[in-house]
Amino acid sequence: MKKTLFPLFVLASALHAQTYDLLLKGGHVIDPKNKINAPMDVAVAGGKITRIGAGIPASQARRTVDVSGLTVTPGLIDIHVHVYPRPENKDVARDSNVQADAHTFRSGVTTVVDAGTSGADNFADFRARVVDRAQTRVLALLNIAAAGMGTGKEDELSGLDPQAAVRVAKANRDVVVGFKSAHFAGPGWESIEAAVKAGTEADMPVMVDFGYLNQIRNLPTLLLDKLRPGDIYTHCYSGHREELLPNGKINPAMFTARKRGIVFDVGFGAGSFYWYVAVPGFEQGFPPDSISTDLHTGSMNSGMKDMTNVMSAILNQGSTLEDVIRMSTWNPARQIKRQELGNLDVGSEADITVLRTLTGDFGFIDSAGAVNSGRQRLIAELTLRKGRVVWDLNGRAAESWKTFKYDRKKWTK
Repeated sequence: MKKTLFPLFVLASALHAQTYDLLLKGGHVIDPKNKINAPMDVAVAGGKITRIGAGIPASQARRTVDVSGLTVTPGLIDIHVHVYPRPENKDVARDSNVQADAHTFRSGVTTVVDAGTSGADNFADFRARVVDRAQTRVLALLNIAAAGMGTGKEDELSGLDPQAAVRVAKANRDVVVGFKSAHFAGPGWESIEAAVKAGTEADMPVMVDFGYLNQIRNLPTLLLDKLRPGDIYTHCYSGHREELLPNGKINPAMFTARKRGIVFDVGFGAGSFYWYVAVPGFEQGFPPDSISTDLHTGSMNSGMKDMTNVMSAILNQGSTLEDVIRMSTWNPARQIKRQELGNLDVGSEADITVLRTLTGDFGFIDSAGAVNSGRQRLIAELTLRKGRVVWDLNGRAAESWKTFKYDRKKWTK
């Protein structure tokens, strides 16, 4: 009898000791919020991060994933994407919006912010059809133009309704994180002023895609007079708005604006990132505050590609890996006032990205099609969302087919 009970007791004790659902073991953790940049293990249970430290025993986890030689980071945050295909757009092939889950996890992104595709008039539809159904955490910057982006109505002054925008934002604070002014071609400041008015009333930031300059609208006035500390200037290396002056110098207004708290975001896009602006920017000490993609069908197959490609482009300009991760996690989390995101706090939701850094000869293309070479490229090896593996490039978290228990009944009648 004793010989029979002893193995059962040992088995029960072992099962009891397995306190973690998953253990990422042997990786190098970079968590800028918590100032961690060291070899550590990360344990997950119940969809939450439960422990971070060196030498966590594999015996305490039901599943252990070897991430030796890789970098473990908070789930990446992309604060400029377009993921709202409108129902009225019958020409689906020409809709530039993309499905969030089809692009996020494979590039290590667990949270995206749709940057102004919806406005007060159609946010409810965006929430019902996209936000509430996606596995990706989808947040929103509400377009100050009530009709949203891509409708041809962003210049209509009657649609610039800060009161309606604030009502929608306050009713959806779990999703709406700010407001967006974009593509306004009017001669004045109506779109900017309406967005800032809404932002002030709702205590939320404003992101600006400034369009093009005219006799009234100029970059220094925007950055130094119209925007507030904490507001976000996206497409910071576009060159369309005199970010780079004819003398080859970064516009001094950008340095002054940064000192007063204006945030500068990459927003790569299909026509908003050029090496002739970005390289002098880095050389003159003006890196971005946050990295984002401006993801849509026009950017994903051109120079932008995906989040890790944009991070790699910035990495090769002299930023450290820790800086690039900060620009893609903790900085954007703070910019949208969601400090529960972008970190590996114990007790926080287990959104985790595992990156590999490749070394070789790589090329990075800008929005004009010009290439700049680099020696490092980041790729997403593994992505966890709420503690569940949602992307596994090389099957690190999977069981070998030789021992896997196939359920053939699922595929046969």
